[in-house]
Amino acid sequence: MALQQVPTIPETITVHLGLPNQPAENVTVPFPDYIKNVASSEIYPTWPEAAIRANIYAQITYALNRIFNEFYRSQGYDFDITSTTQYDQTYIKGRDIYENISRIVDEIFNNYVVRQGRVDPFFTAYCNGTTTVCDGLSQWETVALAEQGLTPYQILQKFYGQDIGILENVPISANVPSYPGAALRLGDAGNTVKTIQLELNRIADNYPAIPKIEPADGVFDIATENAVREFQRIFNLTPDGIVGKPTWYQLKYIYNGVKRLNELTSEGLTLDEVTRPFPAVLREGSNGVDVRSLQYYLDVISYFNDAIPDIDQDGYFGPATTAAVRAFQTLAGLPADGIVGLQTWLRLRQAYDDILAMLPPGMKENNAGIYPGYFLSPGMENEDVRNLQTYLKGIADYSGVIPPIAVTGVFDEATRDAVAALQAQNDLPPTGNVGPATWNLIRRLYNAR
Repeated sequence: MALQQVPTIPETITVHLGLPNQPAENVTVPFPDYIKNVASSEIYPTWPEAAIRANIYAQITYALNRIFNEFYRSQGYDFDITSTTQYDQTYIKGRDIYENISRIVDEIFNNYVVRQGRVDPFFTAYCNGTTTVCDGLSQWETVALAEQGLTPYQILQKFYGQDIGILENVPISANVPSYPGAALRLGDAGNTVKTIQLELNRIADNYPAIPKIEPADGVFDIATENAVREFQRIFNLTPDGIVGKPTWYQLKYIYNGVKRLNELTSEGLTLDEVTRPFPAVLREGSNGVDVRSLQYYLDVISYFNDAIPDIDQDGYFGPATTAAVRAFQTLAGLPADGIVGLQTWLRLRQAYDDILAMLPPGMKENNAGIYPGYFLSPGMENEDVRNLQTYLKGIADYSGVIPPIAVTGVFDEATRDAVAALQAQNDLPPTGNVGPATWNLIRRLYNAR
C-alpha cells in the first residue's frame, strides 16, 4: 500500500487484542464488521445520526490510515491495528452490534476523510472528550454539534479543519503487504522501484547525505543503488544496495515519519505520488511497451515449450496474446484467466531466468544474444553492457541510423544517446534504458545484418 498504490478499502483487517508488545490473539475480520464493532463499542446508538456518522467517518479513516501506511507492519508486527484506545480504537471480540450503527456502516464503510488535494486516509485522531482530551475529534462534543443542526461533514470540519473532504465509493481489494515478495536490486524495474525512489528522495530532504535519484523513473539504476546504500548505512542496515524486506519496511517507517502520515499535521499524498507509472495488470486490449515486453518473454519461452503458441511482438494484447498467456498460466499452475497480474509476471520472469541459466556458453555465435534478464542503464559496467555496445556499433556500421559508439563495457552517455535514438525511431519511449522490448529491438536490428 503506502504511496505505491492508490488507496483502497481492504476486505479484511487484522486486530491485535492487546497492547502492541503484549502477547495476545490476532483476529482477522471483514473491514465493515470491524468498524461496526468499534462504533458499537465507542459511541451510543441513541446519539443523533449526524453525530454517529461523523464518528464512524473518523473511525473508518483512522483504521485505514493504520493499514495504508502499514504503521505496525513496518515495525515488524503481524497485525494492522490494536484493540485498545491507549494506541488505537476499541474492539471487543464477539460483542453485539447495534442495528442502526450496522446500517450506517454498510452505507459509508467505503468512504473516508482526506485533506483536499490529497488521496491518503487522513490521521483522524479522536478521543471521548470527557475522560480523555486530544487535539482531534471529541466524541461527546459531536453530539452537541449535531443537536445544533450541523451535518456530519460540518462536524468533521470543526475538528479537522475546513480543508478536508470525503473520498466516496473507494474500490475494495484484498489487504496484502506492500513488500513485493522478492528483493529489489540493480537492473530491476517497475512500480515497486518507483516507490522506493520517491520514498528515498523525500527522506533525503531530512537526511541530505542520501543522494537524490533523478529521474525517479522506476528503473533501479546506479543512482538508486547508491541512495539505498546510504540509507542502509544511516539506519544501521547491511549496506548492500539491495532492498530486501528489512530495508523495504525501514524505508516505509522512515518515510511515514518524515511525511508525518500518522499525525494530524500530515503532509499527505497527492494523486501524482500514488499513481503507478507502469500498468499493474495487462489484459486483452492493453498496448504499449509493457505488452511488447510481455510478448518478448512469451516468445522466448515458447521457443523452448511447444505448449505455448507463437505470437507477434506488435505491442497489442490481442486474442493471440491472451491464448499464449493462458497456455503459460496452465503450465505454471496458475488460474488460466489470460490476465497478467503480479503472480503471472513473477512466474514469467522465473521461467525466463531458468532459460537464461540453461543456455550453454558459445551458442550465440555471430548473432545477438537474448535479453540478459534485467534493465541496463547508465553507469553500469559489465559484459552485458559490452555486448549491448557491440550490437549498437554493428547497427551503426551497417545502417548509419545511429552514430558509432566505443565498445568499453561502460554504459556511458554516448551509449544512452544511441539507445534513446533507436527507441525514438521505433515508437518506444526514448528513456535510454534497455529493458526487454528495447533489447529485442536492438537484437533484431543487429541480426538483420
